[in-house]
Amino acid sequence: MDLTETITPKSDQLDAVDLQVSGPRTFTIESVSKGNREQPVNIRLVGLDRVWRPSKSMRRVLVSGWGPDGSKYAGKRLTLFCDEKVKYAGEEVGGIRISHMSDLAKAPLTTVLIVSRGKSTVYTVQRLTEAPQVTADMIAACTDEATLKQWWGSASPDLQPAIVARVEALRAGGEAG
Repeated sequence: MDLTETITPKSDQLDAVDLQVSGPRTFTIESVSKGNREQPVNIRLVGLDRVWRPSKSMRRVLVSGWGPDGSKYAGKRLTLFCDEKVKYAGEEVGGIRISHMSDLAKAPLTTVLIVSRGKSTVYTVQRLTEAPQVTADMIAACTDEATLKQWWGSASPDLQPAIVARVEALRAGGEAG
């Protein structure tokens, strides 16, 4: 029995612990929308049923790499990971960071982030190279539902039904693609 579904947080957003368990994940941005005062940005990621709400530091990285217009982020890709050294209220609690971004004019991207009052650090993001084109053989061989969901966003329309069928087969416990 795969216990992955039993440890998924009941949350409407991507949490650092999700990436702590799965490791770094590369996503395609579907859309960016306005959030609330506390969390002002919602980024919908292809293949994920929850939004990512980037911290102020990661919003600074996004603006440094892609500019201030979030409506132009759709289709761009980034790799997110859990940085266990991220502090909140002086405690290391972990947080979501960006390691790679597509569509960078210059790479690596370096920007200065504020760590705490009066203290800053240089943060570096690498260029994300384009993913290989998804093929029917890749879909049939894949046994990871999260990967299949991620591929769905970049797959050609004729392969998307095969991805859906493969996810359904995996959920049913079958290995046939």
